Amino acid sequence: VWDAAMRERLFAPLGLAKTVTLPEEAIIWDVAAGHIITPDGPVVAPVWALMRNAGPAGLIDCAIEDLLKFARMHLKQGVAEDGTQIIKPETAAEMIEFSADVPEKYLLGDSWGLGVTRFDWGGKRVYGHDGNTIGQAAFLRWYPEGNFAVGLLTNEGSSHELYLRLYTEIFEALGGVEVPGMIEVPDEPPQLDITPWLGKYERASVEINIYEGEDGPHFKAEQKGELAEIDPNSKMDFLMKPVREGLYAVWVDEMQVEAPVWFYQIPSGERYIHFGARATRKVA
Repeated sequence: VWDAAMRERLFAPLGLAKTVTLPEEAIIWDVAAGHIITPDGPVVAPVWALMRNAGPAGLIDCAIEDLLKFARMHLKQGVAEDGTQIIKPETAAEMIEFSADVPEKYLLGDSWGLGVTRFDWGGKRVYGHDGNTIGQAAFLRWYPEGNFAVGLLTNEGSSHELYLRLYTEIFEALGGVEVPGMIEVPDEPPQLDITPWLGKYERASVEINIYEGEDGPHFKAEQKGELAEIDPNSKMDFLMKPVREGLYAVWVDEMQVEAPVWFYQIPSGERYIHFGARATRKVA
C-alpha cells in the first residue's frame, strides 16, 4: 500500500521517472551497491537494502535529477515543473515551520519542521533531509532565499567529510552561506563529571551503555532485532572525548568524523542521550 501510494501521489505527478521503492524496480536502472568501511578499505555491503518493514525509513531509490525535482517542488511552494500542484502551498509552508527543537545541533540541524530538518547556517535558514542505510548516504539541502538546492547521493557510508567540503564550497559560491563544520575537540579537554550520565539507555532496537573505561568514559551501543542481523556495524564502542558540559565527541570510522554525543535532562527529570540525530532515554 505504501509503495503504491508513493507512486500514485508523489512519484508520478512530480515526474520522478527514476524513483522506486522495490528492488525489482530498482534493478531496471544502473544502481549502485553500498560500501562499508573496513580496516582493509571500502568493501561492498553485505545486503542491498534495509528490511521491507523499514520502507518509509530508507527504501526509496532515486537518481539525482529526481531528488532535485523533489527539492524544486519545495522551492516552488509545492508545484511541480509542469505546473501541477503536488501539495498545497500552506502545506509546503507548514513543513518548514518550526515544530520541535533539536538538543544536539552539530550533526544535523537546530530544529525540525514536518519531516524537514531546519538548519541555521550563519544566520541563513536552510532546509533539507539526510538519509543513511547500509553503506549508502544521501544529503539534500534547499535554500529558498537563494532559490537553489543541492543534492548528494553516495554509495559509501563515510561520505560526511565529502558532503562538508562540497556544500561549503557550493553554498558560499552560490549564496554566500556559511556551512558550519563538525564538532572540534579542544586541545586541552575540560575536566567533566560523567557520573550523572553513566548507565543504560534504550529505545526500540538500540541499547546504549555509558561506562568508565581504563582510558576514560565510553559509549557502547548495540542494535537489536532485524537491523542487527543485516548491519555489519551493529555493535560499537567509542572512547568519549570531553568538549564542554554535557557534550562529548567520538570518532566514527564509518563517517570519518568526530560525532557529537549530547547528554541532557528534560523538565520531567528524565535523562537522555542524543547521538546520530536520535534521542535515547536512560533506563538504568
